[in-house]
Amino acid sequence: MENIIHHYLTLPLLEVIAVIASLLYVVLAAKKNIWCWPAAFISTVIYTFLFYKFYLWMDSFLQVYYMGMAFYGWYCWNKPTEGFHSNSIQLKTYTVATHLISIVILSIISLGVGWFMDTYTPTDFPYLDSTTTVFSVFSTYLVAQKVIENWLYWIVIDAVSIYLYVEKGLTPTAFLFAVFILIAAYGYYIWRQEYKDDDMTHSEVLN
Repeated sequence: MENIIHHYLTLPLLEVIAVIASLLYVVLAAKKNIWCWPAAFISTVIYTFLFYKFYLWMDSFLQVYYMGMAFYGWYCWNKPTEGFHSNSIQLKTYTVATHLISIVILSIISLGVGWFMDTYTPTDFPYLDSTTTVFSVFSTYLVAQKVIENWLYWIVIDAVSIYLYVEKGLTPTAFLFAVFILIAAYGYYIWRQEYKDDDMTHSEVLN
């Protein structure tokens, strides 16, 4: 009984800390602030534990991946590059064809992972959980590479995640992901606008 009481006393606090760290990550990422990555690391450490306890095992695995990407993102954003904004990796965009091919491949992988999780593990919502995980892996890579369209992926991923977290009783996290959708839309607008401004500046220099 003592362990159960301790679990419910500490779990909400941990989730609140994870929520704050995650919110800092997204806000700082939208502003292209490199300190988003330490915030991401803190949140992922906590969520690895939380999602495992709530049988969202693919989400728990995803957090381990996020830990590694926090270091990778810090490296990419801190690595000097030539040309404009030489202190960090430049914004870039992928073609529609590239995104369509990526979505098809990721969807096939999601189905395969979902089948495995449904067949061999007690995880809840195996297909939805696997889909958000697989697409989040790709989207996080896009963030590290500063691909503008990453924010569009996150809008969809966050919307699906809200349903999962509400069903599992992770209300603070569900609310956080609702806020994430708004920040993702803001991040896409800001990154897109800066990309256009940089492109115009580059064209003027060449002329």
